[in-house]
Amino acid sequence: MLKTLIKIHFLVSGLMFFSSALAQSPNSSCLELSSMTLPNGLITSIEFIEAGTFDPPAARGGDIYENLPDLCRVSATLSPIEESAIQIEVWLPAENWNNRLVAVGNGGLAGSISYSALAEALLQGYAAVSTNTGHVGGTPEFLLSEARLSDFAHRAVHEMTLTAKQLVNSHYQSALRFTYFNGCSTGGRQALTAAQRYPQDFDGIIAGAPANSTVRMTMQQLWNSRIVNDTPGLQLDATDFENLHASVMASCDALDGLRDGIIENPATCPAEPADVLVLNQLEIEAIQKIYQGAVNPDTGEVIFPGFAKGSELGWTAMVRAEPFGYSSAMQAYVVNQDPDWDFMNLDFSRDLSVLDQRINSLGMQAIDPDITDFIENGGKLLLYHGWNDPLISPFNSINYYNEVLATTGNAASDSVRLFMMPAVNHCSGGNGFDTWNKLQELDAWLTEGDAPERIDATRQIDGEINASRPLCAYPQVAVFTGNGNPGEATNFECR
Repeated sequence: MLKTLIKIHFLVSGLMFFSSALAQSPNSSCLELSSMTLPNGLITSIEFIEAGTFDPPAARGGDIYENLPDLCRVSATLSPIEESAIQIEVWLPAENWNNRLVAVGNGGLAGSISYSALAEALLQGYAAVSTNTGHVGGTPEFLLSEARLSDFAHRAVHEMTLTAKQLVNSHYQSALRFTYFNGCSTGGRQALTAAQRYPQDFDGIIAGAPANSTVRMTMQQLWNSRIVNDTPGLQLDATDFENLHASVMASCDALDGLRDGIIENPATCPAEPADVLVLNQLEIEAIQKIYQGAVNPDTGEVIFPGFAKGSELGWTAMVRAEPFGYSSAMQAYVVNQDPDWDFMNLDFSRDLSVLDQRINSLGMQAIDPDITDFIENGGKLLLYHGWNDPLISPFNSINYYNEVLATTGNAASDSVRLFMMPAVNHCSGGNGFDTWNKLQELDAWLTEGDAPERIDATRQIDGEINASRPLCAYPQVAVFTGNGNPGEATNFECR
């Protein structure tokens, strides 16, 4: 299919030239954005793209782009400080805009535009915006620059959002009703950063499996590799994790009334590694430490909680001699500012309060539970986390949620919700029910005023719905009524 592409490149001075023929084209409303002046940046290109013809860089996202409607694609580079070079893309649906803007989050060390997330938002009628957070590529060298680190930590998403709002309002010349943020993992950290640092940027925020505690989370991730390296004679492999998982499921699968390969609430699972007869004492003690999480050996303080029972099949990437790349990079480049830092020198008894304070000053953590300003501004926060997450402990989200409630009291009762997803891995995947329309749930909350207490999610196999089950607002769990098909959400209650 022929792609109608109208692209305008700007000179460094910001001047632009285009013919009167182009100005009079049917896509002139898109082109009119070229006259805008951005307070902290420069528009670098504008494209009008016909439905289904978008060709993403590196072919990311597969078939999702085939159904995209006509859109106006605006690229810009933002420089709120001289050292910044924050790339953003704003996608504006040509028709049927729902008067809402969605900012989408990143993963890992970012370094690229989240094209598939932009597409998912646009397909629902939203204008959408994404950023590379101020650097190109997912390698950690940029973290040694304080300016680039600050862009990655918090500034890029904030500046992106302000610019996107300006472009949206100018393009549609009608009121922008709501602005949302939707992200998981690094995107979850970005989400909580917005609620804590920039409480007026968003009306609603979706934060999945947030990597919000940079110091403590990465210490826990490296804790697992240190267990392997610090225990002579220890041999743990995929077979051991499979045997452990089988034992856990045998003990706890039926606790929720159904033996279906899903533990509804792993926190209540009493299974112990000593129950696995094929494990030796070294292996049992190592597994107990993995469940426990990173601990200060001098004080006994839990630095960061461990993995939940039921998640064992995902441990192979984390419980091995080689350290997890993201956590090693964060500790080397951000915490220690030394690219040659060796994770074997990590001292789990060091003063965590000092480290937390230093990293907080850089904006790399989002652990402040006082989001009163966000709530009083009318903001809604929807948290979610997969119980089988093998990267970021699900107990971290539970702890943060409880801290928010304890700090803000009644203010959060109608403004914050947490949904735990049984048998779901990091952000998605696994044997659980991970498919639900997060933007739809958040939008209904903002427009109708009722906080969600139950979300019916589906499990899909090869794109086809296999079964459904409710996700319940924490601390409630889904309970089978005992009647009907257990593969249908209607036969469960939240209790």
